[in-house]
Amino acid sequence: MKFTVKIAFLLLSVMVFLLGACSSPHKAKKLDTEFERSQNVQGEEVGIKDGKLVVQRKIELAERLRRLQNDVYELEDRVYGNRKFGSKGLYGVLKDCKIKTASRELGGDGKLRWMEKIERVTDIEDDFELGIDEKDQLVAVKEEFLKDRIKRFKKHRKTLQSRQDEYEENLDICKADLASKQYDAKKQ
Repeated sequence: MKFTVKIAFLLLSVMVFLLGACSSPHKAKKLDTEFERSQNVQGEEVGIKDGKLVVQRKIELAERLRRLQNDVYELEDRVYGNRKFGSKGLYGVLKDCKIKTASRELGGDGKLRWMEKIERVTDIEDDFELGIDEKDQLVAVKEEFLKDRIKRFKKHRKTLQSRQDEYEENLDICKADLASKQYDAKKQ
């Protein structure tokens, strides 16, 4: 009898493990956001949940994704500029500085030094499925799991923040070099 109980318990444990392993990380999870008592403090709820004091910030997923994407697109424009609006971004300002530094008037050879190629992280080829939807409209559809999209845009933001720091530092170095060369040119 003891042996049968152990086997049944072992089989049940294996089934629970397999069911847990097979569940999709993209499946919507039910969240308990209700408080026993609460107060709103600048968009966050402070309240009692299960007898514990908790601060909770709740935002709609569509809004979260919109903010993240806007942050990334703005950051990318700050780093690389925007062709549509004619802004140069840090990359373009750094390139201009290097051109001035290399000018013959300031003792350079007149040749621009190599700069890395602009690499926009948000410019990816989208693979759309082409077809007819349920309303008999010709459509192109691309689906992506929400968690994957948020993860991708967080990675983009981290990459762009790193590039922004790098370009700001290189621009400071270039400006200092340019100022030094301009000072030397005035002395002559």
